[in-house]
Amino acid sequence: MESSSLITPEDVLESLMNDGTIDAMRLKIINQLKANEELKNTTIKMAEQSKVLNTPGAEKQTKRELFDALRQELETSVLEKASKSVWELILDNNGLGKEISETVERVFCRLSGREPPLFPSNVDTQSNKGKDVEIGKENSDSTSKKRKFDEVNSEDGADEVASGSSKPSAASDDSGKVAK
Repeated sequence: MESSSLITPEDVLESLMNDGTIDAMRLKIINQLKANEELKNTTIKMAEQSKVLNTPGAEKQTKRELFDALRQELETSVLEKASKSVWELILDNNGLGKEISETVERVFCRLSGREPPLFPSNVDTQSNKGKDVEIGKENSDSTSKKRKFDEVNSEDGADEVASGSSKPSAASDDSGKVAK
């Protein structure tokens, strides 16, 4: 390793794109959208209730004219619902979202030469909650409170990694730079 440089999100993304991971994830998302019965039923209902199909004389229009008019009427609302479904898949901590997070972490670790996992999994968090209850801590609800992203970054020294700063973190000897 000749030079030492910071691993950027772009580096991770480039690796994911080059090894086909992005395409595989995209295909999984598309397949899950296709299998989403609620989304299908909502789209069908919207089409059945459309002004275009329920206008007198619609049966005299060509398929192409009907399709173009339906698209103009429904495209935005159907795409909004599909987009919402995609975000639900991506952010799902038990399904595809978890897989995406683990994949990104694995690639970052490979590029930076670190050992995964960088962050504890939900299993570790759940077992720690159980230990807190067994010990009898009075303030057990504090373990379930979510911290803001900025708080996590400042505590873990992630600001240096994210911003490209090479200032040493008070919590570790790591300079925030990772050899490539």
